Amino acid sequence: MYRSLFSNDLFSELDHLQRIAARAFDMPHGLSPSIRGLFNNRFPAINIGTSPQAVEIYCFAPGIDPANVDIKLENSVLSISGERKEDRAADHSKESSKKSGDKPNLHIAERFEGRFHRVVTLPDDVDNNAITATYQDGVLRIKAPRREAAQPRRITIQ
Repeated sequence: MYRSLFSNDLFSELDHLQRIAARAFDMPHGLSPSIRGLFNNRFPAINIGTSPQAVEIYCFAPGIDPANVDIKLENSVLSISGERKEDRAADHSKESSKKSGDKPNLHIAERFEGRFHRVVTLPDDVDNNAITATYQDGVLRIKAPRREAAQPRRITIQ
C-alpha cells in the first residue's frame, strides 16, 4: 500500500515539497529569480553515472577549498557538505568603495555563498571501503567501486 503512495526516492519527494512550500511564501529578502529559477538550483551541481564496475559522482564546486568539504558515508547514504566563502571579487569592490566613499549596489547575485549539503543514496553492491574522492579544477569526483561479486561476469559452458 505504501509503495503506491511514495516514490522510490524519498529525498526527491522531500525536495519537491520544499520547493512547493517555498513558492507559497515570499522569496527571501534580497533575492530575485533568474531565468534558471530561484529554488530549482542546488549547490553543488551533481552528475551521477553508473557502470557495471562503479558509481561515479561529480560535484561541480569551483572556488571551494577541499579542506572545507566533508564527505561521509552511513548506511549506503553518502553526504557531501561544506562551505563556500564569500567571493573575493565582492571583497575588492567593497574595498574600492570604502576608498571612494560610495557603497556599491548589488543588482544580481547568482553565485552561491554559505553552507551546503547534498545527499546521494548509493546502491547496495558498492564496496564502502574502496570509495575514493579527488578534487581538481573545481570538480569533486567520488568513485564508489562495486563489489567484485556484484559485477557481471561471463560463465563458460563446460
